[in-house]
Amino acid sequence: MPHFRGSIAVASFLLAAVAGCRDEAKLSAALAQRDVTELAALVEQDVAEVKRGLPEGARRLAPLVANHTDPGQNLPDVRRALLRVRSDVPDLFMAKSTFFALANPNGVAIRNDLEQDVMAGQNLFSSFPALAKANDGFASTTGSFPNSFTANGPDRDWMAAVPVRREDSTTGALFVTGWTYRTFARHLQESLKDRLVARAGSGEVNGKMPVFYTFVFDASGVYGDRLTPALDEKAMNAQDFETRTSTGMALGNVIIEDRHFGFAAMRTPPLGQDVGIVVLRSET
Repeated sequence: MPHFRGSIAVASFLLAAVAGCRDEAKLSAALAQRDVTELAALVEQDVAEVKRGLPEGARRLAPLVANHTDPGQNLPDVRRALLRVRSDVPDLFMAKSTFFALANPNGVAIRNDLEQDVMAGQNLFSSFPALAKANDGFASTTGSFPNSFTANGPDRDWMAAVPVRREDSTTGALFVTGWTYRTFARHLQESLKDRLVARAGSGEVNGKMPVFYTFVFDASGVYGDRLTPALDEKAMNAQDFETRTSTGMALGNVIIEDRHFGFAAMRTPPLGQDVGIVVLRSET
C-alpha cells in the first residue's frame, strides 16, 4: 500500500510538471505575441528607411548617367559612388541592406558596392520580375537569386529599386538594394535580444532570459538566422504560416526536443503581401 501511495505521488508530481510546462508555453506564446508585434513595427521602419533613402541616393548617382554616359565603362567609379551614397544618405546608412547596386534599365546588374561582386552581369528581372516596375518609380519584391543556398538551406531576398534619371528624365540606370531573409531574421533576433535583456534587467519574468528565435516566412517556407537549430526551423516550417496568418496573427505551442515553446506569427505587408515574421520563445 505505501508503494501504491508513492506511485500516486509521483504521478501527481509529473502531472503538475506537465501542467506547469503547458502554462509556461502559454505564457511564451503570449509574450511572443507582444514581441512579434513590436518587431513588425521595426520591419515597417526598416522598409521606410529604404523607401526614403533610395530616391535621394539615385539623385546623387545621376552624374554616372549624365549625357547618356554608360556607367558600365567605369566600374571602379560606380563602386566608389555607391559607397559614398551609402555613407552620405542617413537613411541608407541606417538601412539593413546587405548591398547597394547599379543596374541598367533592362535589369542587368552593372556593379554593387561589395568587394567581391557576384551580381555583375545577372539579369535581375529574370529572378525578380516585379523589379522592372522600378523604371517608373520605387518598386519592391521578393524572390531568389540562382543557386541561393546556405548551410541552413535555401534563402530568399527582398529587393527594392528606383530609377536613376538622366537630364531628360529618361531612366539611365536603376539603383537597387536588398537583404536576404536569413540576414534580416538575424537583424530581428538581435533587436529582440536587446529588448529582452532590458526587460530581464527590469525584473520581468523573474529576470530570466528566454530561449528565443526569429524567422521570416512566405509561401515558400520559413527562414531563420544561420545559427538557428535545424530542428527549430523544421518545427516552424510545419506550421503552415501562410495559411494560418491569412486572417490575422497566429499563436501556438510546440515541443522541440522536450522543451515547450510558444510562438506568434504575423504578416508584414511592407515586405510583401505574403511575407511575415515569427517569434519562437521558451521560458523553461
